[in-house]
Amino acid sequence: MPRAVYVLALGIFAMVTSEFVVAGLMPQMAEGLDATIPEIGYLITAFAAAMAFGGPFLTVAVLKMRQKSSLMVLFGIFLAGNVLAALAPDYRTMLVARVLTGIASQAFFGVSISLGSRIARPEVRGRAVAVVLNGLMLGTLLGLPFATVVGEHLGWRAAFWAITALTVLAALATLTFVPHTEGETEEAGGGLRQELVAFRRPRLWLVMITSTFTIGATFSAFSYLNPILTKVTGFSTGTVPLLLIAYGAATVIGNTVVGRLADRRALPVLVVGLALNLTFLVGFALFAQLSVPAVLFMLGIGLVGVTMNPALITRVQRAGNARPLVNTVHSSFITLGIIIATSIGGPAIDAQGLRAPLWIGAALAVLGLGTLLPDLLRRRTADRGGAHDTAEAVRPNDQVDRRSTQPV
Repeated sequence: MPRAVYVLALGIFAMVTSEFVVAGLMPQMAEGLDATIPEIGYLITAFAAAMAFGGPFLTVAVLKMRQKSSLMVLFGIFLAGNVLAALAPDYRTMLVARVLTGIASQAFFGVSISLGSRIARPEVRGRAVAVVLNGLMLGTLLGLPFATVVGEHLGWRAAFWAITALTVLAALATLTFVPHTEGETEEAGGGLRQELVAFRRPRLWLVMITSTFTIGATFSAFSYLNPILTKVTGFSTGTVPLLLIAYGAATVIGNTVVGRLADRRALPVLVVGLALNLTFLVGFALFAQLSVPAVLFMLGIGLVGVTMNPALITRVQRAGNARPLVNTVHSSFITLGIIIATSIGGPAIDAQGLRAPLWIGAALAVLGLGTLLPDLLRRRTADRGGAHDTAEAVRPNDQVDRRSTQPV
């Protein structure tokens, strides 16, 4: 595996840590910015909305640049937003900083996934994407606890300065170890029109909707794990961080396994993963009051939830292409799933109690399975006709028109 994919993961780790830091420091930030806890919560929503709706536009702005150069530009924008957050004198300034960092993060995700696919051998591109996405998993496992500890002991501004230092380190590593890919300049010359060709394919939109439901199902549970585990299951507040670390470890394991299977078994992996996630969500909802089953079901969600990302990305790249804009728009569909899950979950808790998000997650998993039916039927028809389910490599120019009509 090229060393550069690990460097790309470091950049994503820094940005995911920045995304999650607010969740761990809400009381301190509320006091420091003279805001309420709900207002600080809106900073999380603002970051996610900026990612979903602003990231693709920033990606378009850097399309004609070499991908390594565009990463450095995105690092610069993200760094400026993070420094602004660390210095923010009031809530409005912090809100601007979160929007800025959210937009840069989404574009960085798209370009990093595209570049990670380009620099890996075709037969291991799914594994390469999984390595890049380990930055996301490790951000959950290590980044959030790290930023929270720094913020609790040195103040919330120190947490943002620590993320700033981490971002500088990731940028320097990218500058040193990430190569310029061959033929990239010529390929970039096609510009926006060449990027937009893929979006004419209806199947690409359906494949991205699968990602919305898959990740939405997981985050419907993950977003409310803390209150569920303390108020329903009965764990102490001191135990919950340890359980969340275990959950993060499960995501790293699951991401690694899915990454190894995604290249040749993307569709079966998603069917099994969504079916298992549905089972774990329903089990958690039914037995959340029992400590051992609750923990087992929670870890199960970690193993087969957000860890479906390598398979989801593989399907999207085969239905469209592996270029930055497709990857960024796909990331926006993933973020949309998070927004849907969290926006529905809050009112549902008020109406039905803390188990409600788990049932919402189960419903989203069912919808995700429904979006897989056309490809399952297409694959069954192909098998009857004697076709073989093979995973073709992405062509050098990342155009995959032929795959848009094949089951994956």
